[in-house]
Amino acid sequence: MIDIHIAKTFGQLLKGPRTLLVIGEAPLFEKKRLPKVWKGKLRTLLAALAEDLSPGEAGATASTLSGTKPRRLVLSVTPAKASRYNHPAHPEAIVKQIAAASLGTDESIAICVHLSDPGHALAVVNAVGRAFPHYSMKSKDKDLKVVLALVDEMGVLIPVSRTELATLEASREAARLVDSPPTELNPERLAEAAKKLLVRPGVRLRILVGEELKKQKLMGIYSVGKAAVSPPRMLVAHYKPKNSSGKHVALVGKAVTFDTGGLHLKGTGFMETMKMDMGGGAAVLGAFRVLVECGCPHELSLVLCIAENAIGPGAYKPDDILTLHSGKSVEINNTDAEGRLLLADGVSYASRVLKAGVIIDAATLTGAQLVALGTGHAAVMSNEAELETLLVSAGRDSGDLAHPLPFCPEFYKAEFKSVVADMKNSVKNRMNAQSSCAAQFVYNHIEDTKARWAHIDLAGPAYRSDRGTGYGVALISQAVLRL
Repeated sequence: MIDIHIAKTFGQLLKGPRTLLVIGEAPLFEKKRLPKVWKGKLRTLLAALAEDLSPGEAGATASTLSGTKPRRLVLSVTPAKASRYNHPAHPEAIVKQIAAASLGTDESIAICVHLSDPGHALAVVNAVGRAFPHYSMKSKDKDLKVVLALVDEMGVLIPVSRTELATLEASREAARLVDSPPTELNPERLAEAAKKLLVRPGVRLRILVGEELKKQKLMGIYSVGKAAVSPPRMLVAHYKPKNSSGKHVALVGKAVTFDTGGLHLKGTGFMETMKMDMGGGAAVLGAFRVLVECGCPHELSLVLCIAENAIGPGAYKPDDILTLHSGKSVEINNTDAEGRLLLADGVSYASRVLKAGVIIDAATLTGAQLVALGTGHAAVMSNEAELETLLVSAGRDSGDLAHPLPFCPEFYKAEFKSVVADMKNSVKNRMNAQSSCAAQFVYNHIEDTKARWAHIDLAGPAYRSDRGTGYGVALISQAVLRL
C-alpha cells in the first residue's frame, strides 16, 4: 500500500524519511540560486549533485548518501523549457525521474518539488501520484509512505488545493481500477466499486442490468456483453448543486472490463492487457467524483457503459443488425469494434433521456490513436470548435495532454455505408483516419440532437508500461469546471 500525504510545513517534510527526493528545473540548483530553505550539508550536496547533471530532453537523476538525515539524497533536474505541446513543468519527466530514483526499497520517502509557477501544482501533484500506483499483488511489497511538498523558487511552501488533492486521489483510484485483473473486476464488481466511490451528498444513482438494458433499447451495451458470465450494465449517476449554473454536463465512459475481440477474436499479443479497456470509464468516474467533491456549479450526469466483450453461444455475431438507443440500425462487420456500440447508446441516452446539453465521452477506443499521437497525448474530436479548444487547453494546463483530430462528417460518414442497415460499425478503409471515423460513428447517434459533444480517445495515455495511469481525470474535470 502506498499512501501519499501533503506536508503542511517544511519541517514536517523532513521529519523521519530515509530518502529525500528533490525535483526542479536545472538552473535552480546552481549554488548561488538555491533557495535558503536548503541549509548546511543538504545544501552543499544538492549543489554538488547538480554540477554533474544535464537534464537533456527528459530530465536526469543522481543520488548520494548524505551522512545526515535523511540518509539518502536524490536530485532530479527537469528541463527549463518545454515545447508548446507539453506542459511547462514536464510532468512526464517527473514520473520518469521518480522511477529512475529507485525508491522501491524505502519505507518512507519525502519529495520536494520546486515550481517555477504555482499554477503548475495540479500537473505536478498528478504526476507524483502517477509515479506511485495503488495496485499490486506482489508478495514482497512493503507499505510505503510518501510525503510531498511543493515549494516556489524562493523555497516558500505552496499549498495544495482541495481540487488538486481530490484529483490526485481520484486519478490513483482510476489507475487502480484499470490495473485490476479482469476476473477480479468484472462488470458486476466494477459497478459495485463505482457505487462505493460515488457515495457523496447529493449524488443519486441507478444501475440497469442485463434484460433491463433491452427494455430501455440499449442494444449496443446489451449485445456486446450478453455472452459474458457477468451481465452488462449501465450505471447512471446524477448531481445537481443548489445554485446550478443552468448547464447540464454528461460524462459518458466506455467500461469494457475485458475485450476478447468477440467472435473476431484477438490474436496472441493483442488480447493481453485488454483489462485496460475500461480506462475511459475509469476516467469519467474519477472526474465526476472530483467535480462533486469540489462543488462544480453545473448539473452533472455520469453514464458508465459496462460490459465484458466475451465469446460463447450467446455472443453477438458478424452480420447481426442491432437497433441502438438512437433508433438507428447497425450492421456488425467487426465484433472487435465494440466500444463505439457502448458509447453510441451512452451518448444517445445522455442526450435523449437525461437531456444533457454538453456531452463528453471518453474511451480507449482505437489503436490508431497511438499511431497518430502516441502515448503522451489523447485525441480530441468535437462538433464544436470552442469545446475542442477548451479540452486541449485544459489538457495542457492539467498535464493530461490532448491534441485535436479532425471532425469532418463529409469525409468519414461514407466509411460506414451498409446496404441493409443505417450503417456498419466499422470502416471500409482502415487507412482513412480510423480514430476520427470511430468518433464519427458515435456522433452519428446524436447528430439529430442539439448536444455540444466531444470525444476523447485515450487509448495511449491511459495505459503505459503495463500500468494504468489514471489519465483523463484531471483533463475532464478541469474542462468541465471551465465550461
